[in-house]
Amino acid sequence: MKANGPVAHFKTMALLDVPRSRNGKHKKIVTLILRDLDQLGERAAFKVPLAELGDSKENVRSALNRATRKAGLNVATATDDNFLYVWNAAKPEGSNGARRDRQDQLPRNARRL
Repeated sequence: MKANGPVAHFKTMALLDVPRSRNGKHKKIVTLILRDLDQLGERAAFKVPLAELGDSKENVRSALNRATRKAGLNVATATDDNFLYVWNAAKPEGSNGARRDRQDQLPRNARRL
C-alpha cells in the first residue's frame, strides 16, 4: 500500500468562492449613513441617535472617516449627549478657488472627516 501525505486540517475551496470584501462590525451603520448622505441636500444635516450606533461614537466616526476618504467625500460630524450629526461639508478653501461663506463654517464641536 502507498502512504498518502499528511491529511489537511482545513477544507479547501476555489479562490473564486473566497469573499473579497471585509464586513467589519461598523459596516451596517456606516452604509446607512453614507446612503443618507447621498440623498442629503445642501445646508442640511441628519442626526443619528448614539444608542443606535452599536459602538462608541469615536469608533463609528473613525469607520465613517475611512469610508468617506475611500469614497472621496467631504463630510463633517458633530455630537452632543444624544446624537451624532452628519452632513456633507463644503470643499476646503483653495480646492475650487471659491471662498466659503460663513454659513459653511463648522460649529465649534464639529469635526471635519
